[in-house]
Amino acid sequence: MAGFVQIIEYRTSKPDEVAALAESYREKREADGDGPRPVRSVMCSDRNEADRYFTVVEFASHEEAMENSARPDTGEFAAALMELCDGPTKFYDLDVLQLTDFS
Repeated sequence: MAGFVQIIEYRTSKPDEVAALAESYREKREADGDGPRPVRSVMCSDRNEADRYFTVVEFASHEEAMENSARPDTGEFAAALMELCDGPTKFYDLDVLQLTDFS
């Protein structure tokens, strides 16, 4: 298995606040230096639907993603994210079957 990806779909009228929250969470996790954390993440906006966003988060494995999800600070981040969203979020949990690097 090449890894694990979680896609979070959400709507928000506060994308700058969501980005700031995500950056603060990343900085804290890097400073703490403990436990598994995402390999990378990408925040995307939907060109066809205003206020619709996706965040794609890559992990080394499903196990590391679940361990990350169980952390109290991840729960705090998720709760703060929900406060910035205009409605419920939707999660997609995906096993990476193939990874191709075109660079």
